[in-house]
Amino acid sequence: MQRSPYDTATALLPLVGGPANVTSVAHCMTRLRLGIADRERVDAEAVRAVPGVLGLVADGDTLQVVIGPGAVVAVTAEFETLLGAAGTAHRAPGDDRPGGSGPGGPVPGDSERGDPAPAGLRSADGADLAARGAELKAARARRNATPLKTALRRIADVFVPLIPALIGCGVLAGFNGLLVNAGWLPWLTPALAAIASGFMALISVFVGYNTAKVFGGTPVLGGAVAAIVVYPGVAKVTAFGVALSPGQGGVLGALAAALLAVGVERWCRGRVPDALDVLLTPTVTVLVAGLATLYGLMYAAGVVSTAIGTAANWLLATTGPLAGLVLGGLFLPLVMLGLHQALIPIHTTLIQQQGYTVLLPLLAMAGAGQVGAALAVYARLRHDTSIRTTIRSALPAGLLGVGEPLIYGVSLPLGRPFFTACAGGAAGGAFVGFFAVLGDRVGATAIGPSGWALFPLLTGNRGPALAAAVYAGGLLTGYAVGFLATYLSFDGGAPSDPSPRRSR
Repeated sequence: MQRSPYDTATALLPLVGGPANVTSVAHCMTRLRLGIADRERVDAEAVRAVPGVLGLVADGDTLQVVIGPGAVVAVTAEFETLLGAAGTAHRAPGDDRPGGSGPGGPVPGDSERGDPAPAGLRSADGADLAARGAELKAARARRNATPLKTALRRIADVFVPLIPALIGCGVLAGFNGLLVNAGWLPWLTPALAAIASGFMALISVFVGYNTAKVFGGTPVLGGAVAAIVVYPGVAKVTAFGVALSPGQGGVLGALAAALLAVGVERWCRGRVPDALDVLLTPTVTVLVAGLATLYGLMYAAGVVSTAIGTAANWLLATTGPLAGLVLGGLFLPLVMLGLHQALIPIHTTLIQQQGYTVLLPLLAMAGAGQVGAALAVYARLRHDTSIRTTIRSALPAGLLGVGEPLIYGVSLPLGRPFFTACAGGAAGGAFVGFFAVLGDRVGATAIGPSGWALFPLLTGNRGPALAAAVYAGGLLTGYAVGFLATYLSFDGGAPSDPSPRRSR
């Protein structure tokens, strides 16, 4: 019988230190994010043992409980209700990195690889792997609080709340494209086009609002300044001798404009008399940030946005297999370092410019390599009931792009399967990249999902059907290479010391 969201939330609350230890609550596509006052009061192993919990990521003062798509929304609501009853609920601005466990976020967050297992896969049972996984995650968390990674996490917090709308509008856009190509329901397609495109036309406003919210400003002022970017009247403004165009600079321009607005607002708050604050601070914030946006930021961000789109297309058209191999093979290490969050605004920029991001299908191949590696571990350890049970329970989520259980429960603690999973991801990325050189680009109309869950969002320059076929071929390649590389790299022997080694 499936555990109810209320039961899951009720079980989690005392294990994370009780209401007084929770400073914020948020969720992403797959994770319940909890701000924690005192990490020592969290019983991590007990949290992992709660039915319905797929994994746990400790990231500084944030605890990320992996619950899975759909269920995490209901559990978060129940958790907030419990905290509200205790009078301690604080809603955190923004959210987790893209989507839980994939490249748009979906592949898991902060963990550390550790040394490879010195011999065969029989070096540890399920309990050993869980302990080593916890140790690796704790070590990663201690190293992950650098200013750069903190800044990247906050930028991710700006974009992740937008993912549900991106997914919904992306699916509708793809469905509408099929109807248009087939000539079906011509009376409906204009309405679907309007529904699917409305959010993307105003995404800069949402980015500005979230930016101010995350970085400590007044959200509506951030949205007001960012709205300048998409206002049709900017076509009458000339900057650097060139007339601006509505939307120029896109989400990058909106992000920069809102950050500037936050800075101006903070400056005003410390200098404007309280009696005039309500009048002068918003006015000065919108005026100064607005002029800077029109006469500098929009132009500069437009140049950067155009360069990103041009570079992505050139990279795939000229070095497709190599680009796919590098991106697919290095994505899991990027995730471990926390650097994958820098890709979120790039994905969003490409979607806004071209209607899809060509990078996400390549990065999604990392998850395919992970699935193949886990299957090889399962085949090798035929008598290890504990690890095989972990893999059986985590594999369906892994196929759908939720990779935390497989990574934290299998490949990272074992060490070597992490590298062979990267090899599988590299092979799958090279496969997709090869077709890009032939002129068949594969893209995703939204970020967040990965694995099989990405199929409804696939499109390309030659239609969704061919894009889905190429992507499926990449997944199969990633599965196969990840499996073979893992299976063939072990001799099945056991070392003299079966305990997991500490990473240094």
